[in-house]
Amino acid sequence: MKLKLLIIPVIVILIAIFSGAYVIDETEQVIITQFGKAIGKPKKDPGLYFKIPLIQQANFFPKNLLEWDGDAGQVPTLDKTYIYVDTFARWKIVNPLKFFQTVNNVVGALARLDDIIDPAVRNFITSYPLIETVRNTNRELDKLDTDQANEEEERPLGEVSMGRGKITQGILDQAQPKLKDFGIELVDVQIKRLNYVEQVRKSVYGRMIAERKQIAQKFRSEGEGEARIIEGGQEKELKRITSEAYKTAQEKMGKADAESTRVYAEAYNKDPEFYSFVKSLDVYENTMDKESSLLLSTNSDFLKFFKSYKSRKQTESN
Repeated sequence: MKLKLLIIPVIVILIAIFSGAYVIDETEQVIITQFGKAIGKPKKDPGLYFKIPLIQQANFFPKNLLEWDGDAGQVPTLDKTYIYVDTFARWKIVNPLKFFQTVNNVVGALARLDDIIDPAVRNFITSYPLIETVRNTNRELDKLDTDQANEEEERPLGEVSMGRGKITQGILDQAQPKLKDFGIELVDVQIKRLNYVEQVRKSVYGRMIAERKQIAQKFRSEGEGEARIIEGGQEKELKRITSEAYKTAQEKMGKADAESTRVYAEAYNKDPEFYSFVKSLDVYENTMDKESSLLLSTNSDFLKFFKSYKSRKQTESN
């Protein structure tokens, strides 16, 4: 019975110890509240701590960097160009006591960041032309070479005097003092994405497409011109080769005709009668066949060899 009576207080003491103990790691900091009111200094060092069970409560807050992601909104620039701006920021809790007393938790802090950073972003975007938000310097852009007319038609957006980096730094400098009262330090603000609104985007895309088509047409025209030059050169070379071949063929044919004439002449000079006979036989063969009919005088030179042949036959028969 006495043992049972001793066990009950031991259990109560153990429960009290366990409910009163809490651990802080490297990424946390704690505010102790008693009946909802903060007491003592914030505890930021990691380790094992104790509080009064049931009466005191440990409120944990992150000590590392936290993320704020703004909603994309439509903002006009100084040159009246409407764009969608999407920003993000990194922040941390540097005074957990002020943080607890003002915004109480991370959700409340994000609402305060919305109220402070969004107006600062809008204020700076509307105070400068579009080129300032898009670019950091006046560095020469890499682009395709086009003709002089296209260069004259280009309308540059202007010179960069401040740049995107200084604009984001200005947003940070404007928002930071307003967040100190909440125990928050704004570490960095950056523009995540810029985009034209729908109407402007269609116009920009149309202009980009027209420019690319113009550049493509220029390249096609240059290519067609080079093709015509190559084709003209090939045609000229073909005509030269053809004329030289024709010249060579005519020369060879001339030489062959001359040689043939010379051979015929030599043969004719050796036996003119035989030559005339052979040529006449060729004519007979080419002009007459079994179905041919000729009506010629007996004194015709065309049939002189037939007459001489008939005369020789008669002489031989006599």
